[in-house]
Amino acid sequence: MNLKMEQKLLDSFSLSSLTDIVMLLLIFFLLSSTFIIQPGIKVNLPEADSSEKVLEKSIIITIAKEGIYLNDKQVSLNELGANMNSLHKSNADDVVTVKADKDATVNQLVEVMDICKKAGFRVLNLATEPVNG
Repeated sequence: MNLKMEQKLLDSFSLSSLTDIVMLLLIFFLLSSTFIIQPGIKVNLPEADSSEKVLEKSIIITIAKEGIYLNDKQVSLNELGANMNSLHKSNADDVVTVKADKDATVNQLVEVMDICKKAGFRVLNLATEPVNG
């Protein structure tokens, strides 16, 4: 007795395995994207009711516990003054945004603002968090 097996081509393709793979990839990317650490300087900004978004191009000065940063580069107060003078010559219309930590002293904030005013910048913004988070 001679048995022959007949091979037939599939008439339809099952998408169930493909949808399982797509769902697993979607879950993977959703979970892994929440664990991405944002680089930068950790600053606890004070809260304010009148917080607004600044859309203009700005120079960012951060006053943190570790020191003072100009556009994410740590500087001393003397270096800050020299850098602000050179930035004003090239970008006189820029806005200076100061991100001061809640624990920063008022003296540090006043010194930074004074350096900016001496350099010639007229528009200074203080960064805050909205009260509702």
